[in-house]
Amino acid sequence: MILPPASSASLSTAGGLLQLFRDGEPRTRAKLAQVTGLSRPTVAQRIDQLIELGLIAPVADAASTGGRPSAQIAFNPRARVVLAADLGALHARIAVTDLHGELLAEASEPREIASGPEDAIAWILDSAEALLPGLGYDVSHVAGVGIGVPGPVEFSTGRPINPPIMPGWDRFDIPSAIRARINAPVLVDNDVNIMALGELSSSWAGVTDLIFVKVASGIGAGIISGGSLRRGANGAAGDIGHIALARAADTPCPCGNRGCLEAVASGRALAAALSTPERQLHRPSEVVALAKAGDVGAIQRIRQAGRDVGEVLTACVSVMNPSAIVIGGTMAQAAEHLVAGVREVVYARSIPLSTEHLTIAPSRAAGNAAIYGAAQLAIDAALAPDRITAALGS
Repeated sequence: MILPPASSASLSTAGGLLQLFRDGEPRTRAKLAQVTGLSRPTVAQRIDQLIELGLIAPVADAASTGGRPSAQIAFNPRARVVLAADLGALHARIAVTDLHGELLAEASEPREIASGPEDAIAWILDSAEALLPGLGYDVSHVAGVGIGVPGPVEFSTGRPINPPIMPGWDRFDIPSAIRARINAPVLVDNDVNIMALGELSSSWAGVTDLIFVKVASGIGAGIISGGSLRRGANGAAGDIGHIALARAADTPCPCGNRGCLEAVASGRALAAALSTPERQLHRPSEVVALAKAGDVGAIQRIRQAGRDVGEVLTACVSVMNPSAIVIGGTMAQAAEHLVAGVREVVYARSIPLSTEHLTIAPSRAAGNAAIYGAAQLAIDAALAPDRITAALGS
């Protein structure tokens, strides 16, 4: 997981001190006093507070150059758990992770987001209550909840805003619905933003500028710039699926416009294009299955979809100059064809300086990207310095 930097000012609080432990490395009280500049009595007091919360615990003694070895203290990732949920257009998945983001248990099922928010939220809560006891926890041990949804979200409130494929969800208060049964911070974001965070934190150490592109039923992008997720003024950053594509000028898009990238290159569009009276396709996964079976038509369509995505990304490369473009989503299961199409166009049409160190690759986190990202959001909120300090009343 990517860890938030702890400023020198925040280290004086228990919540700030905790951030040092989140890398998993054991430390002694003496070392902490040296690193933070705090007095040993102050460090001891903060350590006692964090031990009381269960967030850190003593571990094996450190080696010593003389005298009595000093006891080491380390982060306790199993003190609490978080819930990470990924709601897609046609699927739902929930996982329980520890405070390091390690997957402990999960549940999933085919589920249409168009069925509305009440059923989806009930499924998340019921699934969580079914998973937690088997791990030795209950809802009182949930430190945070992260949720990704397939539409634009006002991140400050966790409410979807005019989501085109989510009827009934517009401005629905997801956090309040979750907190009716779980007393914890609830973070909601667009699913592609969630996937970008998960991909970056799990698989691209040291990368600060990355574009994650999800190609599934729809198409969207998550933008990491300078190491931070860019949501835009209203949470709509990265909506590349509705950028106009010249060759699609007359093709209607579900958004109501014509000529969108999504209208010709999404998994839904490819399924429709490959359907015949004898063979009706409805899901991106069916297109992938055809390509894996060697169907030439499916392979050609996926390769062209990659070229179309690459055409839009060429402009993004010129504007943002990322060091990595990562292709995820259901259609990335046919990555050898989809990514090849993206590379073909981006490398050919971008200026050499922009592509000299540019990597274009399929998702490394694959199907876990959204879960990793949702977990990271929840963990960072649960362990935020201000929240920990407030819990201690100091």
